Amino acid sequence: MSSFRKAQAVALAPVLLLVLLAGCNRNPLIVKRSPCPAVAVPVFAGDITRFTPGAAPDVANLDIEATITNVRSSCNDGSETLVSQVSYDVVARRAESGAARQVQLPVFATVVQGGNLIVSKQVGSISVDFAAGATRAVASGTAQSRVSRAVATLPLETQRRINRKRRPGDPDAAVDPMAEPAVQAALRAASFEMLVGFQLSDAELAYNVTK
Repeated sequence: MSSFRKAQAVALAPVLLLVLLAGCNRNPLIVKRSPCPAVAVPVFAGDITRFTPGAAPDVANLDIEATITNVRSSCNDGSETLVSQVSYDVVARRAESGAARQVQLPVFATVVQGGNLIVSKQVGSISVDFAAGATRAVASGTAQSRVSRAVATLPLETQRRINRKRRPGDPDAAVDPMAEPAVQAALRAASFEMLVGFQLSDAELAYNVTK
């Protein structure tokens, strides 16, 4: 199982207010934006490869490789504090079978606002246990984030702009309010993601980028 140190910043769960694009109740085109976080594994951070100590980073010198998979989430959005729980699996392989072995792999869970602002980050490790003679092992990890509902609520003016009934003949009847810069900015400010990945060294990241 994984263990995480609490970051100094309060972890904020990605939350988006329900947005109705319909001009009236009869409009079948209704888009619901979940109040719960989008959860993902960042590009290049979903795998980790380690080589025999002192050896060149080459496939022939492979020691351990692991992948984060089966990421799933649940969210309690019934109160003013929204709590998101994320669980995931780490599937690992070692190059040589042998005695039972435990490997500690560094992992992180971070909350990002608007696609680029890191709100909080938790760093910890996950233990992978290889049975004697086995070259494959699976471990499970979890992470949690919390946010005040108010942080992720769209301003009332933005809600009115999105839900406003538009009538034929209005100057902006054909304009999608979601395309307006002010609306897009408000949506970004209320958008959060929770990202889970391996905490890689510079060399490990470079290897992932080039492999």
